[in-house]
Amino acid sequence: MDLTLAFKAFLLGIVEGFTEFLPISSTGHLILVGSMLDFNDDKAKVFEIAIQSGALLAVCWEYRARIMETVSGLFSDAAARRFAINIFIAFLPLAVLGLLFIKAIKAFLFAPVPVALAFIIGGFIILIVEARAKAEPAARVPTMDDMSPLDALKVGLLQAVSLIPGTSRSGASIIGGMWIGMSRKAATEFSFFLAIPTLFGATAYSMYKYRDLFSADDIPWFGTGAVAAFVSAFLCVRWLLHFISRHDFRVFGWYRIVVGLLILGAAWFGWTH
Repeated sequence: MDLTLAFKAFLLGIVEGFTEFLPISSTGHLILVGSMLDFNDDKAKVFEIAIQSGALLAVCWEYRARIMETVSGLFSDAAARRFAINIFIAFLPLAVLGLLFIKAIKAFLFAPVPVALAFIIGGFIILIVEARAKAEPAARVPTMDDMSPLDALKVGLLQAVSLIPGTSRSGASIIGGMWIGMSRKAATEFSFFLAIPTLFGATAYSMYKYRDLFSADDIPWFGTGAVAAFVSAFLCVRWLLHFISRHDFRVFGWYRIVVGLLILGAAWFGWTH
C-alpha cells in the first residue's frame, strides 16, 4: 500500500469523523483539506463514501439501543412509531432537494471561497441563535419525544440548507432545531439520529453513481480512512454530548468565522485552489 496515500486517507478519515457531527461542516473541511493535500479527483469522491460509512457506523453503534427499541416497537409502541415518522419527515426535504440540485451545487459551490462564505455566515447565525436561546431559556420542545411532525418538517427544511457546502448538515439541523424551540440537547440528539438515513442515503447514491471507479486495490486505504472516521466520530459524539451539558455552541460560531476568514485569506494569496 502507498504510505503517502494511506496517510492522506487516515488524515481525511479523522477530519470526517471529528467534523460530521459538529456544527462546522464536514464537507467544507474535506474540500479544504483535500485541496491542500491535492486529493480532490474522482477517486477522492469515492473515498468520501468509505469515510462517511465509518462515521455513520459510529453513531449507529452509540445509539444502537434506541435504534433497536424504535425498530422493534414500530408496530406496537406509539412513541417509537412517532419518533420514526418524525425522522422520516425530517429526512425528506434534503433527499428531494439533493436529488434535484446536487449537480448544480457541486459544479458551482464546491470550492474554498464559497465554503469560506458559508462558514462565516453560519458562524454569525450560531451566535444569533445562541443569544436568542439565552434570552429565552425555557425550550418549547425539551426532548426529542416532544417533537411534533411539524417540528420535524421544519428541522428537515432547515437541514436542506446544508446542501450548500460549508453550511454543515449537523449545524443546520442542530441550530435550526434550537431556532424553532428545541432544547440544545434535544436538537443535538435528533441531529444524530437524522444523520443515519441522511448519510445512508448519500452513501448509497454515491456508491451507485461512482460504481465504475471502485477497485479492489483501493480497499486497504479505503479501510484506513473508514476506521479513522469511525473512531474519531465515536469519540466526537461522546464528547459533544458531554460538552453541551455545560456549554453552548458559541465557540463553534467563532471558530467558523475565524476559519472562514483564514480561507478567504489563503484564497487571496493563492495558497489553495
